[in-house]
Amino acid sequence: MTTFRARRGFTLIELLIVVVVIGILAALAIPKFRETKGKAYAGTLKSDLKNLASMQEDYFYYNESYANSTSLLSFAGTNGVTITIVEADGRGWSATSTHPAAYPLTCAVFYGQAAPVASATAEGIIHCQ
Repeated sequence: MTTFRARRGFTLIELLIVVVVIGILAALAIPKFRETKGKAYAGTLKSDLKNLASMQEDYFYYNESYANSTSLLSFAGTNGVTITIVEADGRGWSATSTHPAAYPLTCAVFYGQAAPVASATAEGIIHCQ
C-alpha cells in the first residue's frame, strides 16, 4: 500500500507567473506615479510664486516699491525651490520659480508694468512650461 504526502508550497511555474503579473502591474503604475509627482512639483512652484506675490504687495504697501530680492521680503520658499525676481521697481515686478527635480519645468509671473517673463503671458497669472 502506497501513501501519498500532501503537496505543500508552490511550483516554479506558479511563482514565475506571479512575478510576471507583478511586473506588468508595476510597468503600468510607474508612469502614472511620475505624472503625479510632476504635478506636485508644479503645484509647489505655483504656491511659492503666490506666496511671493502676497509678500511683494505687503512690501509695496510700506515702501512704495517692489522688492528686487527675496531677502528683503524675508521670504522662505519651499525646500529646493529657487525663486528669482527678474525685475522689480515701483511700477511692477516679475519672477520665476524652478526646482531641480522638476527640470525643465519653470513657472513665471509678472505684475504691473514689468516686462513679461518667458512663459507668463497675462498679468498676475502664473504659467508653467
